[in-house]
Amino acid sequence: MPTPRVRIQTEDFDVSAEMAALRAHDARVGAVCVFVGTVRDRDGAASHPEHRVQAMELEHYPGMTEKAIEAMIDEALRRFDVLGVRIIHRVGPLLPEDQIVMVAVTSAHRHESFQACEFLMDYLKTQAPFWKKEHTAQGAHWVDARVSDDAALARWGIEARNA
Repeated sequence: MPTPRVRIQTEDFDVSAEMAALRAHDARVGAVCVFVGTVRDRDGAASHPEHRVQAMELEHYPGMTEKAIEAMIDEALRRFDVLGVRIIHRVGPLLPEDQIVMVAVTSAHRHESFQACEFLMDYLKTQAPFWKKEHTAQGAHWVDARVSDDAALARWGIEARNA
């Protein structure tokens, strides 16, 4: 049975193993583009230590989230000449430097992989049904969508639904 294109999980992932599995047995693959997002400090916390992210929680709607991401992958396959896609997104409690998301794309040539990977990340940041709560010394708060993420999606000709 093939590995699913989308996995939502609490446990960490091995990027090398995922990349190898994605390109296994496909001699057409000439390029693999992988993006890995991690928990990081944000918004200048170096100058304001009380704003430093101490932990993060990610929530989702099981079934609905996977379906939404599958639709994103289908759109990427329509737009770009890619061979394979794998998206892994973690949920639950996470700490600084933990891996959150992996988007991996294979194609015959690098240009298509780069574009599809960037497209999928822009789409994930704005349209995937995840909810993120950050914990700082000042307490916990839900993170709103950013205007810059909506602008990134707009360059692909897609209007964000977060306004």
